[in-house]
This record gives sequence, structure tokens and C-alpha cells, in this order.
Amino acid sequence: MLHRWILFALCAPLFAFQSGILEKLGHSHYGEAFDTGPREKPWVIEGIGMAHFPITTKNPEVQKWFDQGNALLHSFWDFEAERAFRWCLKLEPDNAMAYWGLARASLIGNGGEKRAQDMIREAVKRKSHASEREQLYIDAMAAEILPDPLHEKPDPKRGKKILETICVKYPDDMEARALLALETMGDDRYGAELMIREILAKQPDHPAGHHYRIHNWDYHEPEQALASARRYGEIVPGIGHALHMPGHIYSIVGMWNEAAISMDAATRREKQYMQERMTFPFNNWNYGHNLNYLSYIHEQLGMADAAIFGSRQLIDAPQDPQGNDDAPRSTHSYGIAALARALVKFERWDELLKENNVPWRDILLDKRDRNYFEARAYLGKGDLEKAEKSVAAHAALKSEVEKDKQLTAIYEIEVVELKGRTLLARRETLEGLQSLAAAAQKEFENQRTYADPPTYPEALYNGLGEAYLNTKSPVLAAEAFERALTLTHNDLFALSGLVRAYAAAGEKAKAEDAMARLLFVTADADKGLAIFSRAMATGIKATPRDSSPRVQRNYLRTSLEKFGPNKWEPYPAPALDVKDASGSWVTLDQFKGKNVILIFYLGAECAHCMKQLHDISNKKDEWEKLDTVVLAVSSAAPAKNTEALKAFGNLPVQLLSDEHYANAHRFHSYDDFEEMALHSTILIDKKGRVYWARNGGEPFSDMAYLVKLVERMNQGVLR
Repeated sequence: MLHRWILFALCAPLFAFQSGILEKLGHSHYGEAFDTGPREKPWVIEGIGMAHFPITTKNPEVQKWFDQGNALLHSFWDFEAERAFRWCLKLEPDNAMAYWGLARASLIGNGGEKRAQDMIREAVKRKSHASEREQLYIDAMAAEILPDPLHEKPDPKRGKKILETICVKYPDDMEARALLALETMGDDRYGAELMIREILAKQPDHPAGHHYRIHNWDYHEPEQALASARRYGEIVPGIGHALHMPGHIYSIVGMWNEAAISMDAATRREKQYMQERMTFPFNNWNYGHNLNYLSYIHEQLGMADAAIFGSRQLIDAPQDPQGNDDAPRSTHSYGIAALARALVKFERWDELLKENNVPWRDILLDKRDRNYFEARAYLGKGDLEKAEKSVAAHAALKSEVEKDKQLTAIYEIEVVELKGRTLLARRETLEGLQSLAAAAQKEFENQRTYADPPTYPEALYNGLGEAYLNTKSPVLAAEAFERALTLTHNDLFALSGLVRAYAAAGEKAKAEDAMARLLFVTADADKGLAIFSRAMATGIKATPRDSSPRVQRNYLRTSLEKFGPNKWEPYPAPALDVKDASGSWVTLDQFKGKNVILIFYLGAECAHCMKQLHDISNKKDEWEKLDTVVLAVSSAAPAKNTEALKAFGNLPVQLLSDEHYANAHRFHSYDDFEEMALHSTILIDKKGRVYWARNGGEPFSDMAYLVKLVERMNQGVLR
């Protein structure tokens, strides 16, 4: 059988060439730039805000979708914005501004500058069809990202100057001001704020005005953005990032209840979108960061169990070699970091040390962190001998870590911290305190630049304060805890330390003030938290008081169900109604209790498809062991599949017919823009839910990874 597959795979390109069919079926006819991104038509998305951007068009529907794309870009939802702009081109292929929108979407998202350059060149070719105002927009982006014949590199300042021209020449055009504020925010905060005020004076609910203000004041006078933080989520409740960004401001000012409401609503909205649109955590750029941030906020509220639940969701989410892998910012990596962070903060030493509880990987990032966290756990348990072994293993990584700049900064802090904690455990108090103080200052400087949330698992001035308390130095302890609070406002760990430090120093009024703030922050904390119990043991009494700059809602008493579910789960598989080679109907119901690998392929003329079916057939024994069946669907008629089965012999894959692409549409395996079928590999679990999918111009070819995914699916890791 094998030689027949190979012969067919080798001959298929020739057949395709002879019949005038493109060899790379499933790829865009418009070039590589269109091979990535959405391949299905848009739908009206509610709750995205209004941002009208008039363009030259003969078709009112084009304007409608262009406005949707523009509004989505103002909230950085580049993927859905691109879908809208692509449909504009479907309706009006020579619309220059649709290409301009695609260029913007590529710059904001993962498309990158090269893809954006390809798109803006297409806009430039067609700009004679556009108005003078639109031509200026195209010229501004072209000047910003295309090579300048007179200079070695593009000069973004040239693009800004053209945007300034639009602002002056068209005083009612708020979109130019929004884009100029986007270019300026963070670098010229006052200038950006003035533009934002001008936008909001004319359009009080313009999403860009509120969104860009939040970014503009993020980590520098964040109080300036509090009004926009509240309003942005209200006017754009349909976009996860719009619900997420206010949480940045609330976190920085210590409004932990509001921060939790913001981040929780955002993660729910993203989960709802994934369920509705059949996508996955690894398809959504902000999901990992969002849920990691929510877990951090739960820690700040003393909700250890909720923090761990969030981290487990990240760890358990389906993985993908392109989107959720071992990179530090992948969903899976965020989950491991969040779990270890929560366990160390809440002193759950046995859980840190329990085999396989933290799913450490055999990569340098995890080797670094595993040794650090296990050293912390052994020190916490008072096992100096084992702690020193972990510290030594951590130190042995130095030469390897120094080759990776991304890992070096945190590693250097860990080294100094572990040295200090080890010295203190050996009762070398002075040297230990000196080393821990140095580590605390390093961590402080690292977090002060941008904590998104903090990259270090613990505020080390809190650790230093605890060390001073242990050495009966309450005044120095109070100074350390106060220092921690300058960076992390209303931090429960620092407030608990302050209560104890001031009580020990005889500063009763200050201890009561710290206790009042602590009681407010921990009003809904888990029962029995050690860090809280230590403060209560002082006997200091107080009435809970919120010291944050605005009145807050209570997180647990705020209903968030309208935004979506609390937990990501595989979505129910759409209906599958196809015919087998004999003409009998086949549905997913026939395979209940089994996993299904559902392949959408492009027919026998597709060499890549034949190679994929050959490779998947070679795993026949493994699929049987994993209780998994393989179904392969194409538009070929049953009679054609009968011929194929005769040619291929005893094929362990069912060839099924979807002659009119109805099933391809339901499973997102059809390009609505170019009206052609796509490659898809879809995993459906024993409950009939889609656990993982890959759609696009290329069939998925990593069979070893597919086996791992099915094994993981069988383990039922979703908690």
C-alpha cells in the first residue's frame, strides 16, 4: 500500500499542472500576504464602539464594514478588523482604503511590517481612486513604513507630519487626531492628552480617545486615566481588550476590586468569543496575558484558590506549535509562571514540591525557575540541606542563562535573593540582610519600569521586611514594607507586614491605619491565610477603609455572567452530514465515545493532502490505541472516493463526500473571500467537542504533535 501512496503523492503535482490547477491548493490567489489571517466573511459585532471613518465607495456596505474594522483597530482587535477590511475588498476589489486598513491591522497584530508594506503598496497603486484626504492617509502610512529612497530606513516622523497636515486641513476629522495620539502616546503624554481631549470634546464616546488615554498614562500618573478606564469598558463591552485595559490602571492605583472586575469580564468575553467563533486560547493574542493578570489580581485580594484556578486554566488550555508553545509569553508558559507565583506567595511549599504538580518542562526557562522555586520551598520548610542543593543547581545554570538576554535579568535577581535567604537560614544575619536588600532593590528597579503584571514572583521588599521582623528590627521592617507599597499600592502582603512592624514598634495609630486598609483589601479573601492570620495575631483592631482614589464596586458581588463563562471548554462540534463511498450518510453521532480526527482535504489533485493522509495512515496503530478514528472529507463525489479506495487498498481512513461545501463552511474550512476550500485538521473528543483545530493554506503535517494532542485530550486535563 505504501508504494501506491508515494507514487500518487509524487504524481499529483503533475496532474495538477496538466489540469491547470494551482499546485498549492488552499493558498490565496492574491499572494502570501493573504495566506494568513481570517478566511471567513465578517458579521456585525455588537459592543465595539462607534468610530465613523468616511471613505470613497460606491457601495454603502463597504462603508459599513470599513467602520467596523476601524472601530476594532481602535481597540487593537486586528484579527477581526482584518476580516472586515478583507470583505470590503471582496465587495470592491480596487478600494485603496481597504488596503490601508489591512496595512494598519498587520502593523497592530502579528502580520509584521513586511506584510503591512505589501498591503500599503497595494493602497498606493489605487490611491488615484480615493479623495485627497484619503490619499494623505495612504501617504502617511507609506511614509512611515516603506523604505525612503533618500534614506536608509523609513522615517516615522514623515508619517506623523502628514497626519498633522490632515488635522489642520480637516478640523472635523477626529480619526487623524486619534492616529496621531496613538503615535504620540507615552512619548509626549501632554501632547497626546491634548489630542485626546479634542477628540472627546466632539465625540465623548470615541473608543480611541478612552483607550489611548489609558495607554498614555499607564505607569505615569495613572489617575489621569481613571475616568476613561470606567467609560471605556462601558462603551466597548464586546471586546476583551477594551475590558482588560482599564484593569491596568486600576491595578497600578491599588483598586484591586475594580481591577478584578475588569480582568474577569475581559477573560469571560474572550471565552465567549472562542465558543461562538470556534477558536482557541492559542488563537487569541491577549488571552494568556489577560488571565495571568487576573490571577495576579486574585493574589492581591487574598483569593489564592481563584488565582490557582486561573493558572490551571492556562496550563490546561490546548497547545499549538505555532501559538501556544514554550515561548515565555505563550499561554502555557504564563500558566506555569502564574501557578508557581501563587504557590510561593501563599507559602504552599508542599504543593510546589509535589511531583508533576507544576508541569515543569525540559527547557532553560523552566530549569531556571524550578530550581529557584524549589529552593524557596525548601527554605520555607526549614530544610537547609535540600535548599542548598537547589541553589547550587540554580547557580550551575549561569553560563547557559547568560546566553539568553530574556532570561538573564530575572536570573540575576534570583541569584542574589537566594544567596541572602540561604545566609539568613545559616544565621549569617548581617550578610544575609545585605544580600536580600540588594536583591530587593534590583527587583524594585525591574518592576518600576513596567509591571504587566510583575515579572518577578514576589515583591522582595516584602521579603526583606519579613526578614527584619524575624531579626527583631521592626523600624527597618516598616521602612521596607512602606517601600513595597510605593510600587504596589494596597498590597496585602505589605499591609500585613506594616501592621506587625508598627505594632512591634509601638506605633499603634499607624498599625491601626494599616489594619484598616488590610481589612478592606482582604474582605473576600480565602479563610485561614497565613499572611492575614499573622496580622490579626497582633490584636490590632480597625474598621475596614478603602484608601484607593475612587469608590470601588465589590468584585464578588458584581455579576459578570453576561460577559461569558468563567472557564474555557471545548466547543460543541458543528453537525457533520457527509456521505461515504457507498453513498450512505455519516454523522458524528456514529462515533460517540471515540475521539475523531476530522481532516478536510482538497482532493486527490492536492499533493500536500495526499502526503498528509499518507502520514496519518502510518499512525493507524497509535490511533487505535488512543481510541481514535480518522475521517477525511473532500468535495469528491462518493463514486470518486470508491475509485480512490480501490487504488489505495486497505486504507485506515474513511473518505467522505461534502460535494457542496456545506460541512466545510460549518467547520471553518472554506475561504469566503476567494470562494475555495481550505485544509483543516480538527480534533473532536469523546463528548463530541472540538478540542483543537488548524485551518489554512497548508495541511497540518506534524503527526507526532497530533499524537500528543490526542493523548492530552484523553487525559481530560481540563479542570
